[in-house]
Amino acid sequence: MGTECKCHGVSGSCTMKTCWTTLPPFRKIGDEIRKRYRKSKLVEPYLGRRARTPISLVLKRSKRKHRKPRRKHLVHLERSPNYCDYDPDTGSLGTVGRNCNRTSRGTDGCDLMCCGRGYNTHQYTRTWQCNCKFHWCCRVNCQRCSERTEEYTCK
Repeated sequence: MGTECKCHGVSGSCTMKTCWTTLPPFRKIGDEIRKRYRKSKLVEPYLGRRARTPISLVLKRSKRKHRKPRRKHLVHLERSPNYCDYDPDTGSLGTVGRNCNRTSRGTDGCDLMCCGRGYNTHQYTRTWQCNCKFHWCCRVNCQRCSERTEEYTCK
């Protein structure tokens, strides 16, 4: 949370100041969550001695025994599955056969979406009726337009 203020007064003088708390921009929040996700910690429940019930969560790969995660850490109990490959247990269909954008560097780009396996290029010609003109009473004349396009799908 941040504080934002506004001055009130005649001709820009700050005779009265109103302040309120605001959220940071959405992009900043998203970047912070993404950063924490990349550095998230694998934890396991710490079981009590007598009742053998979970008391707290401790870091799984810690040099010190029973080290608790910090308050700012994002934690997970299991590793994320690999969504690049078909896995019926998690319901992941994988990325084989998905359309991708060859020129994009984002999540829809072939490099990222195809998980380094490469992609196939399919070329085809698409035709449709275009530049249609209506002639009075009962006739429409159209031209045939065509376009050569490429489609990219993950291997």
